[in-house]
Amino acid sequence: MFNKKKQPAIKSLIADGSRIAGNITFTDGLRIDGEVHGEIRANVEHHSLLVISESAKVIGSVTADHIIINGSVMGPVHAQHMLELQPKARIEGDVQYTALEMHQGALITGQLRPLLEGEEKPTLTLAANNP
Repeated sequence: MFNKKKQPAIKSLIADGSRIAGNITFTDGLRIDGEVHGEIRANVEHHSLLVISESAKVIGSVTADHIIINGSVMGPVHAQHMLELQPKARIEGDVQYTALEMHQGALITGQLRPLLEGEEKPTLTLAANNP
């Protein structure tokens, strides 16, 4: 579909029940099931994947190449390549993306801003409601 490259492996986990206060910089893949209060930023020198699960809550900005959200983010979201919003995604903040896939039920309170190179139109996919 969007990215034919192999996704980075998820090498780090913030488990459900964990709470981190502070900024996080990660390489490759990170999955968040717990709570983070602070900025989450991927290392720009490597491809990155960030998964914010249904049980996760992030208060702060989020930046990575490929971001999948099914939990709550209170802060700006910056997806360099692909942003996938699952049905239970809740974002309170502005969203920047190159390609966006949004499932029915996902909510954004903020502005959507495509990252454009030249006059290229962003890729937008509306996911079908799967029973």
